[in-house]
Amino acid sequence: MDFIGAQPTVDLTYSDVFLVPRRSGITSRLQVDLAPHDGTPATLPLVASNMNSVTGPRLAAVLARRGGLGVLPQDMPLQDLDAAIRDVKAQPVAWDTPLVLPPGATVTEALRLLPATAGHGIVVAEGQGRIDVAAIHGILPATRLATALPDAQLGDLVHAGTPALDAEDVTDGRQAFDLITEAGVETVSIVDHGHLVGTLSARSALRATLYRPAIDANGRLAVAAAVGINGDVAGKAKALAAAGVDVLVVDTAHGHQEGMLAALSAVAALDLGIPIVAGNIVTADGVQDLVAAGASILKVGVGPGAMCTTRMMTAVGRPQFSAVLETAEAARAAGAHVWADGGVRYPRDVALALAAGAASVMIGSWFAGTIEAPGQLQTDAQGRIYKESWGMASTKAVQARFGRLDAYERARKELFAEGISSSKIYLDPLRPGVEDLLDMITSGVRSSFTYAGAASVPEFHDRALVGLQSAAGYEEGKALPVSW
Repeated sequence: MDFIGAQPTVDLTYSDVFLVPRRSGITSRLQVDLAPHDGTPATLPLVASNMNSVTGPRLAAVLARRGGLGVLPQDMPLQDLDAAIRDVKAQPVAWDTPLVLPPGATVTEALRLLPATAGHGIVVAEGQGRIDVAAIHGILPATRLATALPDAQLGDLVHAGTPALDAEDVTDGRQAFDLITEAGVETVSIVDHGHLVGTLSARSALRATLYRPAIDANGRLAVAAAVGINGDVAGKAKALAAAGVDVLVVDTAHGHQEGMLAALSAVAALDLGIPIVAGNIVTADGVQDLVAAGASILKVGVGPGAMCTTRMMTAVGRPQFSAVLETAEAARAAGAHVWADGGVRYPRDVALALAAGAASVMIGSWFAGTIEAPGQLQTDAQGRIYKESWGMASTKAVQARFGRLDAYERARKELFAEGISSSKIYLDPLRPGVEDLLDMITSGVRSSFTYAGAASVPEFHDRALVGLQSAAGYEEGKALPVSW
């Protein structure tokens, strides 16, 4: 990456810079390969943050199916982390995970899991676990929930005879798309040897032709998990590896400290055969020390997150673009990679992080307000749908993390909590699901690559030309309000 014109004399955020178009031989966004090349199974440079309100098994599976990685948070008890990893591994790769509810479930219950939005459906079926085809009443389009009474039962709303496709007959996404559109329905069941194995919508079939899943050596969806730096870190890391985790994240707010180096060395000594991510850091010195202790990927960012108050509380942190730029250069020299963690609000920010040298970009609050994020959907007084989100250093997170301590010790921890304990993250009506956000983000990033004349993430970093801009320059790039 090069700067055009003046070199910066201060640290920069994403809004301080812009990309300059260059002569390009890339004629289509589909020529661009977004694989991060960081030693992980990911085929997209997007990682869901290890925040309790962001990544659970549901979101991790959907994200991996489209090529990204979800990091399960370290606050989950070990048995729950183990179960979540195995849950992701059990999900279908070629199909969507079916959302199954019994005929007696009400519209109100369904709306806690799925908004009334097009392209989604509920399999109404008897029983749990392995569902026999004979037990399926049909698939209820999510849009039907908008017009039904709250206490209406799903079994009374669904129409029998929803088409089903045999897994063996669906060989590729284009074929599946044609079969679904010919059937004139939004969603179909996918069955294998008489049992439900997934669902597929026309849009999901289309996405299957555009995205490559992130899978492990056994063809299962990939997933990452985080551990803290206290307690038996090596024992927990070993247990997660045994459960099948593909990437391990050793995480603490201040990653450049002795406790991190000791924990990281203990995990690296296990030789688990999977990439080890460590952070958070913002300097080249931090890169060198953590790589020497065993990290192959560095998590970069202190204070840029939407739920983070670290900079206002402590004055500690660093503008994110400069932090990524410096650490990525040091990581390349050490044979390691960088994940840019926090501060992205628009697809442009993802592109700028990649231009600065990041292999992947971590996303938190942006993904928190999606159908697949942990927690139930809620509705405010104006009828807007939201989910709750909170910072990982907030009182709410501290209470969850130290819930097993006695009341006195837990109260001591809460005195030093930082961050936002509760925030409503509203679902975007146009992009309510994580896949909808992926479409928007990757569309913008692919276009950035074509403007730079780059066909891959490493090539984009080499060819990216960046300029400095004023606050007015940043505002100029925003679209005018529709009411103008």
